Amino acid sequence: MSLATMADRPTRKPPSPRINRGRVGLALGPALFAVAYFIPALTGLDDAPRAVLAVTLWVAAWWITEALPIPATSLMPIFLLPLLGGTDQATATAAYAHPLVFMYMGGFTIALAIQKWDLHKRIAMVIITMVGSGGQRIMLGVILATAALSMWISNAATALMMLPIALALIAELREKEVYDEQTLRRYAKGLLLSVAYAASIGGLATLIGSVPNAVFAAVAEQSLGRTISFAEWFFFAAPLACLMLVALYFYLTRVVCRKVPSTATVSTDFAREQLRQLGRMSYEERAVLAIFSIVGLLWISSGFLPAALQLSDTSISMIGAVAMFLLPARQASGGLLVWEDMKQLPWGLLLLFGGGLSLAAAFEDSGLTGWFGELLGGLASLPFVLIIVSLSIIVLFMTEIMSNTAVANMLIPISIGLALGIGVDPYSIMAVVALSASCAFMLPISTPPNAAVFASDYITIGDMVRAGFWVNIFAIILINGFVLLWQPIMMSAT
Repeated sequence: MSLATMADRPTRKPPSPRINRGRVGLALGPALFAVAYFIPALTGLDDAPRAVLAVTLWVAAWWITEALPIPATSLMPIFLLPLLGGTDQATATAAYAHPLVFMYMGGFTIALAIQKWDLHKRIAMVIITMVGSGGQRIMLGVILATAALSMWISNAATALMMLPIALALIAELREKEVYDEQTLRRYAKGLLLSVAYAASIGGLATLIGSVPNAVFAAVAEQSLGRTISFAEWFFFAAPLACLMLVALYFYLTRVVCRKVPSTATVSTDFAREQLRQLGRMSYEERAVLAIFSIVGLLWISSGFLPAALQLSDTSISMIGAVAMFLLPARQASGGLLVWEDMKQLPWGLLLLFGGGLSLAAAFEDSGLTGWFGELLGGLASLPFVLIIVSLSIIVLFMTEIMSNTAVANMLIPISIGLALGIGVDPYSIMAVVALSASCAFMLPISTPPNAAVFASDYITIGDMVRAGFWVNIFAIILINGFVLLWQPIMMSAT
């Protein structure tokens, strides 16, 4: 089952002319830089922090407007920061080789092996066949399979893998005439939204599941001198992801699909047929699953291992990645992965991550973080609950139209200054930003999973806005509840 072609799509009104965002950004970035850098009286900052602020405004403007390709913009701190005296060359460039960048690289490499040998398809099909044949149970199976994969694989890859499965389910329902056409479209809407939303929510649970999570950990280590382990984040964020998935399931089945008969059943033969086509589990699948399982187990248990082993999350990730090249494949020459496969690695995302960390390092090195703390100290008079709720709303709706990585890279370093200014645990503000930046459910442009399911033509922008608004509300409530009640217990910087 493939996505609908352009010829199959219903005719839509041609878009009205609009301003080219990239051209505006090309001028806006240098303009913001010039104002911040050449008019010292505006900020009262010394030369070094003023240079860092000016470079951040320039880079942020080009990230937001995509005036240049985002990875290319992410390289600008390497030469702008030392050239203007914001920080030295070593500090500016070292961030691109931060241990968490390599942890992410290892995770991406393992994910490539999982996808190369179709292990992800087998996992998804097994989950769907296990949950039962009711329409609501099928939706539950899709949510669980999507979220489970998104913990380890990028949300874009997860959604693109699960979308044909969801479309196959819809075709099965139509062929068996389980629902009338109107009811089928309503169910299809809920099923496809479950793919998009579960792909974003599942990534909250692990450091490699969503880039803002890793930005949180990297900035915490760089600016606060505190290491966030894979296990520490998992035990903090996994319960939040589970509660959000529960809320998503009940919202989709009780609200979006409330008029879909819950007694109707659909055969899961399509999933069993997919498993039959995959055949018996190959040697390559078993080998990839073994490496993946060992890496996951080590990540979760690394905090309990002897300190003398020096086995960090990054080391574990790299061990898994190298093992994929080391173990030989039987169906092809070379290892489970060959270097040709690495062309599919999202190198641009790693550069984006590095660029954000470079700016964060300069924030700390130049003292700009302290300036933000003083600037925002006036917020201390407001109730803490009001501060974090307002911040989560702002971040969540920013990420509806911006890259969540760009939002996290810009705001997490600033959030440390905010925390210092109001005298609270920095992790609380940082966690609100990181978690909220991963939750964008209202627009097709917000996340790759949203865009993927929108391409199916079962969903209109209006459908996604209405459903996504309420999922955003659930996210705001749950994120703030967890930061207030759970984060001080599981993960505190003070």
